[in-house]
Amino acid sequence: MQVSPGKLHSRRGKKNSATAMGVKLKKSSTALGLVLHRKPTADKMLACRYELKYRITEAQAATVKRYIQPYIPMDRYSKIHRNGQYPISSLYFDSDRLTLCNETLTGKKNRFKLRIRGYSDDADSPRFVEVKRRINNMIIKSRARISEEAIDPILSGKDYARDLTGSDKEAIRQFQLYLKALAARPMIMVRYLREAFEDNTDNRVRITFDRELGCKTTGESRVVLNGGGWQKLPIDFVILEIKFTSRYPAWLSEMVKATCLYQTAMSKYASSVKQACLLGYCAPKTTIQ
Repeated sequence: MQVSPGKLHSRRGKKNSATAMGVKLKKSSTALGLVLHRKPTADKMLACRYELKYRITEAQAATVKRYIQPYIPMDRYSKIHRNGQYPISSLYFDSDRLTLCNETLTGKKNRFKLRIRGYSDDADSPRFVEVKRRINNMIIKSRARISEEAIDPILSGKDYARDLTGSDKEAIRQFQLYLKALAARPMIMVRYLREAFEDNTDNRVRITFDRELGCKTTGESRVVLNGGGWQKLPIDFVILEIKFTSRYPAWLSEMVKATCLYQTAMSKYASSVKQACLLGYCAPKTTIQ
């Protein structure tokens, strides 16, 4: 499916909530409020890595977790949250023609995504500007920690990175460059609950289980976890991601075979745009093939 050029919009003046659209979030989604009183939780970034994705059942997820626990511990953020799951919300940017979304849907090998990520609704919690690039099978991620107040100046093109150094400076300038080249704007927010495992070896194996995927169309620059307008995506699987920096460990290969996993494409952003269009938040409406 390719999304036709058009603007995602929030239908202002009409009810814009999960219940208004007849989509009701499960009670377990209230876990998205668990960390509002905590310090922000951020993934350790694997700046240059390989990334494999799988759609699995809850039964498979339980089997995979039992298999990997002798090899890799739960990450420090999962350890401090109930059920080992912590919330993530990402605000994605795209052109009015949905250029980046369509590049994903058509399987373009060299592509990128622009987003600002948050882990709490607390205004004092940091946000993270990210450029996630795919070059063939390699994922390269640039990321900079910013304050909520810095979002609008960065989006307006101000030289916020002038007084920064190192990777943060490069990440923000790269983000602004891509943003300007595409005339990209806030398009949609995507949220989910993540359960993560990660080792501390040079290979940096990281395994994540993502659940409760939801989306919210927006033209605003705020990154939030709660509030109205969220739509739950109708998926009946857990999103498993396996990430590593250099070599595919033998024990991982054995686990994939033992649990009958099959690699597949799964873009949270593109899936959320498709769902928003199906619910009538995309004009003109997309054609499903």
